[in-house]
Amino acid sequence: MNNIKIIYLAGGCFWGTEAYFKKLKGILKTNVGYANGDGDKTNYEIVSRTDHAETVKIYYDFSRISLTEILLHYFRIIDPKSINRQRNDFGRQYRTGIYWEDGDEESERIVKKFIKYEEDKIGKVAVEISSIKNFVKAEDYHQDYLDKNPMGYCHVNLNWADEPIIDDDRKFAEKNKREFLDDLSYDVMENADTERPFTSNLNDEYRKGIYVDKLSKKPLFASSDKFDSGCGWPSFSRPIISNYLEEEKDNSFGMIRTEVKSKSSDSHLGHVFNDGPRETGGLRYCINGAALEFIPYEDMDDEGYSDYKIFVK
Repeated sequence: MNNIKIIYLAGGCFWGTEAYFKKLKGILKTNVGYANGDGDKTNYEIVSRTDHAETVKIYYDFSRISLTEILLHYFRIIDPKSINRQRNDFGRQYRTGIYWEDGDEESERIVKKFIKYEEDKIGKVAVEISSIKNFVKAEDYHQDYLDKNPMGYCHVNLNWADEPIIDDDRKFAEKNKREFLDDLSYDVMENADTERPFTSNLNDEYRKGIYVDKLSKKPLFASSDKFDSGCGWPSFSRPIISNYLEEEKDNSFGMIRTEVKSKSSDSHLGHVFNDGPRETGGLRYCINGAALEFIPYEDMDDEGYSDYKIFVK
């Protein structure tokens, strides 16, 4: 697979940090270790003397979860202004840090943009950012520690991983879909119909902004992830938030496909295929424009979508 990337996160005790991120959709593998200290040799007994930070090495599928979403989760579970301390853990080994692979300019750009975004909101943060240096994999008993020791110490509320990463007011309640949708949108979203190709005005929409569920108004895709596939329907390389969509096997019409539904309104959107651009992970979310509403970037604040602007390049 060429859609795997790596990011390193230091967020206090690595037991809880690892356990939290393992719960997220799109996280493929994790290792815990010690990073950005003096030299390439250390262990749990001497880590405070070698100035390494307890760190989780995260392998993720960037066609399923973006680095921006990962960083939003990271800031949820740390105190970004605390220096050399997270919850009950004290010492330089418990400092916070975000580290990218050497030469990974895209991750570096995203991390620096994200830190500026957070500092614009809350002021100066104490999170160390740099390329990874001297990462040493931790002892075997530390790997997947909380899986082996479910009652072990954890400074993170692992239940947060199951809660929305952005809390907005669009909590969808059951509505009469027929009342809120035009004929075509209703047929698509409720009856899994398909609009004719090249008929949606969103197929040729390439302004900056977000695409939301026409019924629930929950954001589903960002313009940054939209591309021209030539298929005649709006196409995206990944969802804006990994768990805003549901995917189900679809055997209709004698084909084997993967249906894409909006979780917030339980509505059909389209299908996802594996023939998208390789550089963006290889997925093509082929979505009916009739199920979407476009919110231009300049209108996102007024429409209550300010927290999603970080996803729009």
